[in-house]
Amino acid sequence: MRTKKELIDALAELTQQPKNVTEAFVDALGDALRESLAKGDEVVLPGVGKFSVKAKAAKTGRNPRTGEAIQIAARKAPAFSAAKVLKDAVDAK
Repeated sequence: MRTKKELIDALAELTQQPKNVTEAFVDALGDALRESLAKGDEVVLPGVGKFSVKAKAAKTGRNPRTGEAIQIAARKAPAFSAAKVLKDAVDAK
C-alpha cells in the first residue's frame, strides 16, 4: 500500500466495514496521533511500534551552495520505533 486510499480499501476489506467508516477511522487515528505527539506524549500501537518525540539539539551546519556556516536551531522531531513483531514480519519476507 502506498496511498491513503489503498490503506482504506485494505482495512475496509479486513474489517468488513464500509469505506466511509474506515476512512473516518484512519483520519481520527492520524488526528489523535498528531495531538498526542504535539503534547509530547508517546503513542504505542501494539504489534506495530511506538511513536514518540525526540529533542534535537542546536547545531552548526553548512549552506551547500556557499559553504558558509549556519546555525540550525534546536527542535523537536517525531520518531518511530518498530515493535519486534513488525521487525520479524518484515525480515521474514
